[in-house]
Amino acid sequence: MIKRINDFLAGLPMTIVGGIFLVMSFVLPRISTATSDKGLPINPLPWDPAWVTIIICGLPLLYLAVWRIIYNKGISKISSALLISIAMIAAIAIGDLFAAGEVAFIMEIGAILEDMTTNRAKKGLKKLISLTPTQGRRITGDNSEQEEMIPADQIRQNDILRILPGETVPVDGIIIQGETSIDQSIMTGESLPVDKGIGENVFCGTINRFGSIDIRATKVGEDSSLQKLIRMVQDAENKQAPMQRIADKCASWLVPVAMFIAIIAGVATHNIVRAVTVLVVFCPCALVLATPTAIMAAIGQATKHGVIIKSGETLEKMGKVNTIAFDKTGTLTYGKLEVSDIFSFDSNISEKELLALTASAEAKSEHPLGKAIVAYAKEKEIAIQTSDFFQMQSGKGICAEVSGRKLYIGNEKYILQCGIKLSPTIDNELEKLRIQGKASILVADADSCFGLIALSDVLRPEAGEMVSKLSNMNTDTVLLTGDNQKTAVYFASQAGIKNVKADLLPEEKVQSISEIQEQGNCVCMIGDGVNDAPALKIADVGVAMGSMGSDIAVEAADIALMSDDISKIPYLKRLSNATVATIKISITLSMCINFIAVTCSVLGILNPTTGALVHNAGSCFVVLIAALLYDRKFE
Repeated sequence: MIKRINDFLAGLPMTIVGGIFLVMSFVLPRISTATSDKGLPINPLPWDPAWVTIIICGLPLLYLAVWRIIYNKGISKISSALLISIAMIAAIAIGDLFAAGEVAFIMEIGAILEDMTTNRAKKGLKKLISLTPTQGRRITGDNSEQEEMIPADQIRQNDILRILPGETVPVDGIIIQGETSIDQSIMTGESLPVDKGIGENVFCGTINRFGSIDIRATKVGEDSSLQKLIRMVQDAENKQAPMQRIADKCASWLVPVAMFIAIIAGVATHNIVRAVTVLVVFCPCALVLATPTAIMAAIGQATKHGVIIKSGETLEKMGKVNTIAFDKTGTLTYGKLEVSDIFSFDSNISEKELLALTASAEAKSEHPLGKAIVAYAKEKEIAIQTSDFFQMQSGKGICAEVSGRKLYIGNEKYILQCGIKLSPTIDNELEKLRIQGKASILVADADSCFGLIALSDVLRPEAGEMVSKLSNMNTDTVLLTGDNQKTAVYFASQAGIKNVKADLLPEEKVQSISEIQEQGNCVCMIGDGVNDAPALKIADVGVAMGSMGSDIAVEAADIALMSDDISKIPYLKRLSNATVATIKISITLSMCINFIAVTCSVLGILNPTTGALVHNAGSCFVVLIAALLYDRKFE
């Protein structure tokens, strides 16, 4: 019952009512013609309107203070609410009802400002939740024209769904018919719609902007990407940062200090009003508000840009990071092999003919390199013939017959094993390609090796600029990869990373990060694969490529880049630095205001009324400083 009354009193509408009665308490005596024996104006009402303010704004504070004393453990029993309650009761005891009401009212205003800042910072989460689809259009029966609208929670994996232009994608799925453009801004922060066709993935909560498409549901309910995104943002709100815990502890010891100074001031000056004023101005609410408001504003800002930060502690640690370690495949690079070079060593065979022969031979292959060559040939609209004979040797190569010609296609070891010699020219090309970190596929017949096709992962175009920006921010970079040394060095040089550690197993990545930490560095690890999960966990801050990265990597990481855009790493560093700086400035400001206000209270310059104004104005100022983080521009 008491809690229900407290919940009713708390909130903006009732606080406004309390403010109106507080104004009445201040104004009525000043417009009244009645005066006291000392010639001072008196309230024409039989009771002081400030009592209403005390009840509306003071009771929730008193309830909170008592609740913490009963249920909290240790020093957390002592809180800022307790100090405000003591100050309010003391002001009532000396008959300064306006000061008592003002203390409670302005404290409630500070709490509302904190809620407004927090709610504003949570707009990204609220938007995600509001975009959770409620229904989907399922195709039923053999006739694809038969449709039924069903609740989203009734959609099952492998259901065929149709999404019309303007509709929200109800679950994660893969397009099986149609082409369209999808607005993925809620998931990735991309401002422009992304073109999608058959075989490509679509995500729950994104919006179909143009064409009609049919999809097969792959992840439904709580497994959908939107629900995972919501859970990650919610997790960020449930963890306190170290600075926040320190501030809470400060609030606990400041209460007895305030009581001690108030008693000394009262005894030394023989003026209880000064003692009450000390209690009013000493409340550490600005100190307590500094961290949570800044953290929530920063998390909200990051969410707008497709960066999900799981905790305030992570944000603070990111501000201290001075070394960033990158995985290569899928992080610095796209993690997708593409044909980069085609060499024909037979003047009678053009590069196009060489590609056609190789793709035809590899058409039945399950090897990733063979599939990449076939995909490239199809992209170039090269006709692929059916091979008459096909034989594969795992890890080496294939033997196939195309148009009556027997071909041997594979790595250097396989070609030599087939008794085919390599010319010095081919050896030179192979060495050049190794230095560039490229995979080589040799093409030969029974007489000679007449062709070579090189495949390479593709460096993300933003990698170089990103590393340069980090360097300008005095942040070191290191590449930790399981690839061979030559490949690692090549891609590292392209990105501008000088420190390279290659041929690493997952446990060796963990060991490398531990060694960097032992040198006194704060390390951030960025990766995407299952093999990166241990390294993401051991690092001070783990960042996962949230869109294409594995679920295990995303769960292990502290931060997820939903658009896989590593150019946002410098933005994340600047945001973290700004958040830590904002917290420090706010805490310093609150302590300075407290010190000045307490001194003025002891000297009698401030009374309970003016003291409450000065102190709580400082609290509101701290909250507003934090709120500015949400809309700050970080180039």
